[in-house]
Amino acid sequence: MTQLRHAERGIVTEEMERVAERERVDPEFVRQQVADGRAVIPANKEHDRLDPMVIGRAFATKVNANIGNSESESGIEAEAEKLHTAVHYGADTVMDLSTGGDLDAIREANVGRSPVPVGTVPVYEAVKRAESVADITPDLLLDVVEKQARQGVDYQTIHAGVLAEHLPLTDGRKTGIVSRGGSILAEWMEENGAQNPLYTHFEDICEIFAEYDVTFSLGDGLRPGCLADASDDAQFAELETLGELTRIARSHDVQVMVEGPGHVPMDEIAENVERQQEVCDGAPFYVLGPLVTDVAPGYDHITSAIGATEAARAGAAMLCYVTPKEHLGLPDAEDVREGLAAYRIAAHAADVANGREGARDWDDALSEARYAFDWERQFDLALDPERARSYHDQTLPGDNYKEARFCSMCGAEFCSMRIDQDAREAGDLDSLDDETDLATSAAAEVNRPPVGTHDADPVEGVDLDREYPTADD
Repeated sequence: MTQLRHAERGIVTEEMERVAERERVDPEFVRQQVADGRAVIPANKEHDRLDPMVIGRAFATKVNANIGNSESESGIEAEAEKLHTAVHYGADTVMDLSTGGDLDAIREANVGRSPVPVGTVPVYEAVKRAESVADITPDLLLDVVEKQARQGVDYQTIHAGVLAEHLPLTDGRKTGIVSRGGSILAEWMEENGAQNPLYTHFEDICEIFAEYDVTFSLGDGLRPGCLADASDDAQFAELETLGELTRIARSHDVQVMVEGPGHVPMDEIAENVERQQEVCDGAPFYVLGPLVTDVAPGYDHITSAIGATEAARAGAAMLCYVTPKEHLGLPDAEDVREGLAAYRIAAHAADVANGREGARDWDDALSEARYAFDWERQFDLALDPERARSYHDQTLPGDNYKEARFCSMCGAEFCSMRIDQDAREAGDLDSLDDETDLATSAAAEVNRPPVGTHDADPVEGVDLDREYPTADD
């Protein structure tokens, strides 16, 4: 049985127990959220190495990292390094979006090594196997979906909400259809004069997903690709269809999350989230960004992280990262790192703003370490420990400076925290609380993402020996 069916029958599964432990909540609460369709636990029964996690607005905001190659760039070794980088820097899930080379080998390697859920977009493989987009058949699509489920993929993006009657609604757009899956299916419908086969065969896909307990990620094939196209008729027409498909999937005991935009002005983000929650009966919302401006190629991990924070504040459950290479090229391992850093900041900032229990503990513990000039503790608690340590050591290298009561930004004479501490110790600030114990830290109670608690199997020719601090450290 699927996690959803277990939950509906009042059964708390091992996966729910594990999720409750990670989220520090009661297992019964997890079960009820899954039963209500407000949370999903992507956990294909064929994914042996999986450490289960939950996606839902009642839990910590999650971050997905897209990896994958193209026809001209990246092979299996490079993809293994991207996976390793993504997991070590805190990705809660990864999506293999490969479109070139040996797709089966790359996918199987990723599932075999990944302790986090792996997602895919099966229509990409269907395109590679057919002579042309127009030659894709429903049977081919179902064959690809079933094969990827059998390989252990935990969730699949299915662009079943793009209907033939929606396509004319995109005619006035500045950037047309920017989703790869959406554009492929639009071409198929136009070439064949028929309805979207993923829509007409949706219940067949539900049966496959129910067998392996694959979670739907209902794709937003008509998401806006620029601010001018945001919140238009095409986007919202597809959303209505996604609401219909959400209810069909649940009737087959299949878990569902729904994907969202895209490029959206900041003042429209909350409205987009609230509308999705209403139309899709509270199904977890999984957003790409959204980017809040179109003017910053090379910095779109920043423009989108701004929107992602706002979306998570409004109730989005998972954020799909954007890297600095967005719109420009295929990301490499360093781009993965940069994208994850931006999005983990966004997710955490939203959790703090939303009053998520324990979220602020991490900030408070790091602040205590900073005021105590406990440099090693500060590095270990940093979102990216390696980066923090490296930046400090660029200007104050050596072990002696790890005990210094200043950094190179102000130097010893002008360090505000040193001045403050000295004044307190001298009794010059008697009106303030001078009983602060700088050695006290709430670190043991820090509820931070489990950075570095997973590892990917080494691959020949790829250096995966780097060590990263964990929350337990």
